[in-house]
Amino acid sequence: MRLAQDHPVYASMVNAMDEAVGKVLKGLDELGLAKSTMVIFTSDNGGLSTSEGWPTSNLPLRGGKGWLYEGGIREPLIIRWPGVSKPGSIVAEPVISPDFFATIAKACDAPAPKHRDGVNLTRALRGSDSPGRALYWHYPHYGNQGGAPGSAIREGNWKLIEWLEEGQLELYNL
Repeated sequence: MRLAQDHPVYASMVNAMDEAVGKVLKGLDELGLAKSTMVIFTSDNGGLSTSEGWPTSNLPLRGGKGWLYEGGIREPLIIRWPGVSKPGSIVAEPVISPDFFATIAKACDAPAPKHRDGVNLTRALRGSDSPGRALYWHYPHYGNQGGAPGSAIREGNWKLIEWLEEGQLELYNL
């Protein structure tokens, strides 16, 4: 696992992404759309720190992309929703990507999705407490980053990981 953040190619890619996001936000401003547009910035996994050249470090989190530890599933998430989220505010409640469906539907005044996998994040983004709930991950295969078949559940500060082949359980107070 990579323990240092000193990979120049990865750093240049992060810089290029930062510049690209800046161009999108500037374009929304120039078109007069910034005040009526929700922008969601996130990732699909934790940083790649466990194989394939190890371009980044997820410290102080353990693991990386393809793992059920926090370094593999805790991701950056920024939501700019004018009139709802306050600039610079932080929501400590864990969320999961299926929450985007209900939240985007609300932003568009569309009916809530029929599936029940996610929750509308509007209350949390306004600074109200959101209802606590368990979050689930299922990774039933090997990954090219070293991850093994497993499942995890998080409720509050507690996280339980089950490694499916060995039946081994790991319980953490995050």
